[in-house]
Amino acid sequence: MTDTTQDTTHFGFRTVAKEEKATMVAEVFHSVAAKYDIMNDLMSMGIHRVWKRFTIDCSGVRRGQRVLDLGGGTGDLTAKFSRMVGDSGQVILADINNSMLKVGRSKLRDSGIVGNVGYVQANAEELPFPDNYFDCITISFCLRNVTDKEQALRSMYRVLKPGGRLLVLEFSKPILEPLSKIYDAYSFHLLPKIGEIIAHDSESYRYLAESIRMHPDQETLKGMMDDAGFDQTTYYNLTGGIVALHRGYKF
Repeated sequence: MTDTTQDTTHFGFRTVAKEEKATMVAEVFHSVAAKYDIMNDLMSMGIHRVWKRFTIDCSGVRRGQRVLDLGGGTGDLTAKFSRMVGDSGQVILADINNSMLKVGRSKLRDSGIVGNVGYVQANAEELPFPDNYFDCITISFCLRNVTDKEQALRSMYRVLKPGGRLLVLEFSKPILEPLSKIYDAYSFHLLPKIGEIIAHDSESYRYLAESIRMHPDQETLKGMMDDAGFDQTTYYNLTGGIVALHRGYKF
């Protein structure tokens, strides 16, 4: 009997062929790109800005450094990092989804952010950058959509400089049972309805809710980062563990 488990992965709660997932995820984000920012504010009641601010504060990014905002979408973190690294630094906004990248580029350029930001369409599993290139990599609300997370983490490790750090901001597992029940009710009942009203797309937001549940919990992701070579890995639970920020270093 042929073992097919190595050829399949999850797309939300569905099992799909690995080679199909990237295309299916792309369709989701093509659909939601135009309404992505307003949906973020509505879905999180604006708290996503606090989570991202905490990520920035934990980054240790300084003037003149090179930063990769991976899966950076509409560029919230890129905008902050651009100011932090200054004219002598560089920020790369990378995303596998061209629709999201276009929205991010237009948004940043409209804000006057042009000189030290570059844009690259890239797959996290095969980053098109030299070894030991970046001082810091952030991946925000993106890792759960990657087909081979272990390969992506190894790819990020490769392009980090010695002394560099990776920050993974992602939905995680609530640490309080009552909060978990409330969160489930919100995710599976209210969130698709908001998606239908605002983005005219309930199915994409149903997938996003399911993808959160299929993402590794805090300790599992920490172990994956350790296995990829990162040192001093740790995580911070935010909003009761609804979101976690993982951080690891390359030495």
